[in-house]
Amino acid sequence: MRDSGLKEAIRAAGGVSQLARQLSISQPSVSNWTRVPAERVVAVEVATGVDRAALRPDLYRAGKIATDVDDVDAARAQEYALISTLLARAPDTQLLARLAQLRGDATPLGMAHVALAEAASEADAARVEREYFDLFIGLGRGELLPYGSYYLTGFLHERPLARLREDLGKLGIARTEDEVEPEDHAAILCEIMSGLASRRLPAPPGSDRMIFENHMAPWIGRFFADLEYAAAANFYRRLGSLGRVFVDIESETFDLPS
Repeated sequence: MRDSGLKEAIRAAGGVSQLARQLSISQPSVSNWTRVPAERVVAVEVATGVDRAALRPDLYRAGKIATDVDDVDAARAQEYALISTLLARAPDTQLLARLAQLRGDATPLGMAHVALAEAASEADAARVEREYFDLFIGLGRGELLPYGSYYLTGFLHERPLARLREDLGKLGIARTEDEVEPEDHAAILCEIMSGLASRRLPAPPGSDRMIFENHMAPWIGRFFADLEYAAAANFYRRLGSLGRVFVDIESETFDLPS
């Protein structure tokens, strides 16, 4: 029996198959859910517009994360979730419409939000899907390979991935059965960081800093810079800018004395 939050998400997405497609996971995986898994809550919220408090009221209070998370970490979690969602799949018409409502301010991050919103308002879902294919999938391979192992060694499934898996294992974080990408994919790393920042993933204090400094900082800024200037990028150029600015902020923050 599906709980009310999952039913609302399925309705908002337009069905089980559409929700699975928006999350880039298999339809049987979603069909087997009785409620939205904790590690998928933010991604489902971004994809469907259904508030996390409605999806999992046992984990979230309306408008606030149920655990003791300050506003800065909550905002970080949302930023990572947004980036993860857009790196995991191409946005459909509904998600583009929600992205078009993003607001910003005069800060570099705020302006990056505004630029992404403008790109979303002008985008066509079919063209963005083709853009995503050209960038990350391609015929044989896409223009970019968003994997830590590739950026650090020039090859996939190398030692950086093994080290990441070792550290995730120590934190009790394991890849879900429906996930086909390795853990050093930029989308998965951002999803993990969202879970750590929001405390959805139980881990010792400072775990987000350890994952970021050891497994993201050495390469992911270069990936976002490459995405900004990729030949196939149009809508995703703005995501590259947003990711680069946000990673710079994270790096500067973690460099501050604790």
